[in-house]
Amino acid sequence: MKKLTVIDFFCGAGGFSEGFRQAGYEIIQGYDNWQPAINTFNHNFKTESSVKNILDFKDSIDEIDSLPNTDVIIGSPPCVSFSSSNISGKADKESGVTLTKVFLRIVAVKKFQKNSQLKAWYMENVSNSRNYLADYYTFKDLGLAKWAKKNRLSPNKKAIILKDNQPLINSADYGSYQSRKRAISGENIDKNKLIIPKPTHSKNEKSELEKWKSLKNLLAKIPRPNSKISEKEIEDPIYPSIKISQSNLSDQFYDTGLYKSEWRQSKYLKTNHPYMGKMSFPENLNNPSRTVTATKSGTSREAIIYKSEYNRKGNGEFRNPTVREAASIMGFPYTYQFIGSANNKWRLVGNAVCPSVSRAFANELLVQLKRPQLKNHVLDLENNINSVYNLNTFSENLFENQPKRNKNSRFRRHAIKDGNLTVTLSNYKIDQNSKTKNKWFTSIQYGTGEGFPIQNVQNNYYRKIEDEIKSFRGGSKFIEIINNGFTELIGSKSDLQYMYEVQKSMENLMEPTELVEKLAEIIKQTDLSSENFEQHNKKIFKEKRAIPKTQLLALYAINKISSTANSQ
Repeated sequence: MKKLTVIDFFCGAGGFSEGFRQAGYEIIQGYDNWQPAINTFNHNFKTESSVKNILDFKDSIDEIDSLPNTDVIIGSPPCVSFSSSNISGKADKESGVTLTKVFLRIVAVKKFQKNSQLKAWYMENVSNSRNYLADYYTFKDLGLAKWAKKNRLSPNKKAIILKDNQPLINSADYGSYQSRKRAISGENIDKNKLIIPKPTHSKNEKSELEKWKSLKNLLAKIPRPNSKISEKEIEDPIYPSIKISQSNLSDQFYDTGLYKSEWRQSKYLKTNHPYMGKMSFPENLNNPSRTVTATKSGTSREAIIYKSEYNRKGNGEFRNPTVREAASIMGFPYTYQFIGSANNKWRLVGNAVCPSVSRAFANELLVQLKRPQLKNHVLDLENNINSVYNLNTFSENLFENQPKRNKNSRFRRHAIKDGNLTVTLSNYKIDQNSKTKNKWFTSIQYGTGEGFPIQNVQNNYYRKIEDEIKSFRGGSKFIEIINNGFTELIGSKSDLQYMYEVQKSMENLMEPTELVEKLAEIIKQTDLSSENFEQHNKKIFKEKRAIPKTQLLALYAINKISSTANSQ
């Protein structure tokens, strides 16, 4: 039986196509405007695709007519415009809508052209994209009014219907080692709707389906990044029919360790964020991985961070996944290669569609078309790494280039998050979202999210609450610790700014991030976490009456830091 054919738009690394290939489809062509993506696609699918701007199809029917006619059209328009994590969700949505409409324009022509062979189309994007796309698009909406009339179709006819045809799909439900939620839109042409494949895995322990796969089980099957060169045969953790020499496993044996200043920033954002929930640090390996993003980071809340296999403290104590680990998390075989620099490889992996998800849709289409499903996945068993830039170094990093922050970088940290409030040290006015002021500030944030009340605290206010703290159990000892040893670590306002920018303490002074972390440890040792302070008629914390005693300690010490720094 002849294979069903596929063309892939915004193909990237080819994850969407890989799932269809594994299900027995023939991948005809990939289209992308980024050379590393095309190089990667050609390398893995043996095609002769070339760089192409999808906007070339925006106004030209001839361009669309020149495309090969296939049984399936797939596409994953760039998610950057719709992503909530891009510019805090404020990216230009119109760009994303335009690219999506161009893709749907291509689909509409191929779907309604005379003697169409199109049997299905699928589109993947971030879940947020559904908020900006219309429920349906007419030929007129897609710039196809003249084409529709020429083909005896009403320009106002609904060419593409997205409503009820764009479910949110979690890749973990289809056997992926990653919990990655994406909107999948599409249509099985003869059904006039998208047929969603049944999940194979479930988070629910009581479900009859297999349990979600854990990151721990995946990483246990992949050789450690600090492994020595070896010629022993290893097996792909997902596709056991693929067996290669360990030395030929690309992009795995190199040191992805992070500087302490990097992983410390991520830890703070994950475990002590001013107004967002707590996340695991390092990753909870008993769950599927969180989403592999297109930008590799060791400092963000979204960063994926593991404990390093190297026995190190501080610099290199924690690490990012390797490109190969990230590729396996996504569902790519060991023999799948990514062409380009280290950053390009990561972007190719993070932007891809999980092959397990696309394979599920590919197999469901076979069922609907009453075609047999393959018993075994179609895989490239040949590991072609010739002429491929390989990240393997088989060596340990020396951490000799401490990353630095930009001059006048803004600083904001709180020691503890308790009682739905935080006491914060900053070098700018948080309520005004100002630039740095060559001055340090103490402020109290009440509640979470934007618009929460903020109370600014004046210099030397700590003196007014010292007697109150001394009345607490262990309060006098806390005051003694702060005033004998801790205060001496506080530099001038300029010293604090300089140390923050170079990410390093100096002489007998402590970098501000480390100061706040040290304060958090001191507060924990007081063992007052379960006790509240009733203010009654006092107005220390103006927006609340009952305050955790630990926050009064934080207010004392944070204000001591800002007051001491500003006085020097």
